[in-house]
Amino acid sequence: QVQLVESGGGLVQPGGSLRLSCAASGFTFSTAAMSWYRQAPGKERELVATISGGGGSTKNYADSVKGRFTISRDNAKNTISLQMNSLKPEDSAVYYCKVRLLPGWGQGTQVTVSS
Repeated sequence: QVQLVESGGGLVQPGGSLRLSCAASGFTFSTAAMSWYRQAPGKERELVATISGGGGSTKNYADSVKGRFTISRDNAKNTISLQMNSLKPEDSAVYYCKVRLLPGWGQGTQVTVSS
């Protein structure tokens, strides 16, 4: 059973940074491609970033976060992270991690960018 626990969200001023983490269990993490999604109030959930399995050599980002967000993985700890820099108010959302090819979502972590 896939279990995903996101953490690291919070309130940050525009231009600030946050680092989100996702602890994963219940599947073979090291070979699984993983993603971060986000959902703002009244909007559909959108894909933010994806990292390939294994060494994570392939990374893809939504145009809206390219150059500001970095996805990474630690297979020894079964975690993925999302480093978010130069945050904007429009980045405010609940952020979720997901196994690309398996069903299931964590509870998410709230990110609020506001002065």
